[in-house]
Amino acid sequence: MSQRRIEVTLAGQKIALATSAEHEPLLRAACTLVDEQIQLAINGGNRSIERASMMAALKIAGDLIALKNTTPDTPSKSTSSDMNTEEVARLQSNIRSLEDQVDALMQTLSLPGTPRPIVP
Repeated sequence: MSQRRIEVTLAGQKIALATSAEHEPLLRAACTLVDEQIQLAINGGNRSIERASMMAALKIAGDLIALKNTTPDTPSKSTSSDMNTEEVARLQSNIRSLEDQVDALMQTLSLPGTPRPIVP
C-alpha cells in the first residue's frame, strides 16, 4: 500500500496529510466532517482554533460513543450481519487512525498555552 500526500482544509488552514489511495475517500470525508464541526463551533462563539477544534472533537467523540452504544454487541448468524460486523470493525480502525492524525495535527497547530485567534 503506497502512501500519497493530499491537501485538505481545516478551519481555513491548508494541511498536507499522508494516506493510501484506498483510505483517501474516508480521510477526505472525515476532514469534511471535522471542518464542518469546527465551523459550527466557531459560529457558536469559540474564538480560537484550538477551542473550536476541541469542541468539534468532543462532538464527534460523543456521536461515536452514542453509535457504539446503539450497535448490538452480539453478532447475528446471518451473512449480511457478519459483513456489517466486519465493516464496523474496519470503520472503527479507520476512526482510531483518524483520531491519531487529528491529535498529531492539533499538536502542530500551535504551541501549548498560545491559542491562535480565528481570522474570518
